[in-house]
Amino acid sequence: MNELLLEQKLKDFMHEDLGEGDKTNDILFPDSEIATGIFVAKEDGIFSGQLILEKGLSLLDQQVDITMWKKDGNWVKKGETIAKVTGSKKALLSGERVVLNLVQRMSGIATVTNLAVSRLENQEVKICDTRKTTPGIRMLEKYAVTCGGGVNHRHGLYDAIMLKENHIAAVGSITKAVEQVRKSIGHMVKVEVEVETEEELKEAIKTDVDVIMLDNMEPDQIRSLLSMIPDSIKTEASGNIGLDQIKIYAETGVDFISLGFITHSAKSLDISFRLSR
Repeated sequence: MNELLLEQKLKDFMHEDLGEGDKTNDILFPDSEIATGIFVAKEDGIFSGQLILEKGLSLLDQQVDITMWKKDGNWVKKGETIAKVTGSKKALLSGERVVLNLVQRMSGIATVTNLAVSRLENQEVKICDTRKTTPGIRMLEKYAVTCGGGVNHRHGLYDAIMLKENHIAAVGSITKAVEQVRKSIGHMVKVEVEVETEEELKEAIKTDVDVIMLDNMEPDQIRSLLSMIPDSIKTEASGNIGLDQIKIYAETGVDFISLGFITHSAKSLDISFRLSR
């Protein structure tokens, strides 16, 4: 994770919530008043967001002391303490909501990703994410996927070529689209093509792309088509694949299964912050 970018985002998030200041805590507590609190899991799941806790609270209190009892990727059980913090009471109470919102979101994504990975019996198959993320926190959501045992697809439009149905239709054919992009990219940029039919697959294979996405295909169809694809080309299954279907898609022999729901529909993990009395 880019820590410089993370710090800037956290500053923006804190400013959004605090504005000109926390009216409640500014009235109730002096800067010098110190308190200790704990972050506690209220349900089982995978924790993600260690840097959020460490950097987020330190923006409001540079002297805050944070002891992490859980690390990113650790399993947490209901009632377990994730972290203990000691610092300015005003800072802790002013920053807790922003920190909790992010950590709960990330931990929820890590948890559902881990659940998806647990459905795999063939460990050579990888669960990956998509670009169906929340604007502004994609970096955090994609990091959370890795905490749950998944891998990242492209991070944005800037780091790989992906020729989807609309690109191909607009250019005229898979062959023309691949030829056009390869005239402009270097050898370090991968090219992926989305196919929906056997005819499109055959055309994509002839262009020798790096990855072929088998989009919205049934497992039996994918299984029958994989024998046509050379080992030099990676394969990805995508499109409306649910948790209960992961095992059967993995059994087809694809290299990757991309799942949009692990980011766009993940339920936040319930985590609370409590001050010691």
